[in-house]
Amino acid sequence: MAAFDEPDLLEEDFPVTTKRTTVMSDDREELDHQATSLQTKLAELNRAREKLEREKATVEDSRRRFSEFQTGREEMMHELTRSLGLMEEAHMDTQRDAEQMARTIEDLRDAMSKVETLEEVDTHDEQWKVLLTRNLTTIENARMELNSARLKWTLLNGESDEEAGVFSAPAATGSGGMSMPRSFGQMCLWGLALTWPVLLIGAGILAVLLMKG
Repeated sequence: MAAFDEPDLLEEDFPVTTKRTTVMSDDREELDHQATSLQTKLAELNRAREKLEREKATVEDSRRRFSEFQTGREEMMHELTRSLGLMEEAHMDTQRDAEQMARTIEDLRDAMSKVETLEEVDTHDEQWKVLLTRNLTTIENARMELNSARLKWTLLNGESDEEAGVFSAPAATGSGGMSMPRSFGQMCLWGLALTWPVLLIGAGILAVLLMKG
């Protein structure tokens, strides 16, 4: 019966097992290293993605603000140009109305001055009829001046500033640019203003007849 050499058997088997264990350990370390490397790269990619998203949001916000700037500038230029045009037109109208009102004030003051300086009529005076005629003519002229002012300025007819405006003449105008009456009373005043020359002529004729009488 052959005898087994026990030391030789151990020397053949044990080195092979050790080598396999070493290879498996090396493979595990390599996989762990690859996993760690991939996780590191994934984290870097996530950081890069977040950075790009922030940059994209910044670009989108800048584009939105630039669009608002362009739209706002065009809108403001349009509105400001329109508003300035309306204000300048209203300013010119107000100045023109103020000039017309100043002329009316001057005419009314002149008429009032003439009425204030009228002499009292003394029937014992030989020329009292002539003086009376002159006084009546002056009063009639003042009345015509007042009626003409009332046709131009509605505030003289008792309308409030909210209804007519301090510097507002009647809105309706005729083809010749004259203010058209807006009520029956104004129409009567207008007719009286247009016929006052005839009244003056009549007053003159009356004065002549009185002088002859």
